[in-house]
Amino acid sequence: MKKILDLTLSLLIIALLASQALAKQSDSNSDNTAQQKNPQSQWTGKKVAFLGDSMTQKRDSAIRVYWEYLADIMGLEPFVYGISGNQWDGIYRQAQKLKQERGTNIDAILIFAGTNDYNHNIPLGNFYNETAKETNFNGTMVTRKYRTLIEDDSTFCGRINKVMAFLKSNYPDQQIVIMTPIHRGFASFNERNVQPEESFSNDLGLYIDNYVKTLKEAASVWAVPLIDLYSTSGLYPMLDSNIKYFSNAETDRLHPNSAGNFRLAKTIQYQLQALPADLMEK
Repeated sequence: MKKILDLTLSLLIIALLASQALAKQSDSNSDNTAQQKNPQSQWTGKKVAFLGDSMTQKRDSAIRVYWEYLADIMGLEPFVYGISGNQWDGIYRQAQKLKQERGTNIDAILIFAGTNDYNHNIPLGNFYNETAKETNFNGTMVTRKYRTLIEDDSTFCGRINKVMAFLKSNYPDQQIVIMTPIHRGFASFNERNVQPEESFSNDLGLYIDNYVKTLKEAASVWAVPLIDLYSTSGLYPMLDSNIKYFSNAETDRLHPNSAGNFRLAKTIQYQLQALPADLMEK
C-alpha cells in the first residue's frame, strides 16, 4: 500500500510541475504575441491608403491580406483602394478616388502594383523625352540637352509618371511608398485566364524583373522610398517548398494565402519602421 501511495504522490508532483511549466510557456507565448501585435511606433494610429491590384484587394474572407496584418501589428488604420486586375493606369483612378473621398486626410500612401502590366504586355517606354533648350550658365546663354517627364497610359513609365505626378501634386506632405511585385508562379483561373510562371517572358520578350527594375528607377525619379518585395519577401512560388505560402499548388501560385500575406506584412513592417510617418515639422 505504501508503495502505491508513494507512486501516486510522485505522479501528482510530476503532473504539478508539468502544469506549471506549461503555464509559464503559455504566459511567455502570450507576452510575445502581445509584443508583436502592439508595438508602439511612428506608424501607430496613422491613416494609410493602399493602392494596388488583387494582391491588395480583399479577395476571400478566409484569406487575410497583408494590410490587415499591418493594421494588427502596427496599429495603423488602412484605407484600401486595390482592385483585382488593375494595372498602373488603374492606380491613377484609385488615386483620384482617394482624393475625392478623403482629400488630404491621409498620412501615407502605399502602391503595390506592376505584375498585371507585365502580364498584359505593356511596353516599358521611357520616363523622359529629351530635347535641346537654352539656359543661362554663369551669365552666358548656352544650349544643352533638356528632358521632360512623359505622362501617358501607353507605356509603363508613362503610367507611373502620371500617377506620381498626381500624388506628388496633391499629397506633397505625405509619405508615398512604391512596393515592387513579388515573384510570379503559375496560375489558371479559367480556360481564358491562364498565366505562365515568371520563367516565361511576356509577348514583348520582357520578364517580370524588367518591370521591377523600372519601378526601382521610378522611386529614384520621384524621390520616394521603395520596398522591394520581389527581393526581400522571401516568397518564391516556383519551388514546391514555398507552396505553403500560396493559394493553390495546382491553380494559383500567384496569390499568397494568409501565411504568405503575413510574411509580406512582416517584411513591409520592418521597412516602414525605418521610414518617417510624419514629414512636416510640428
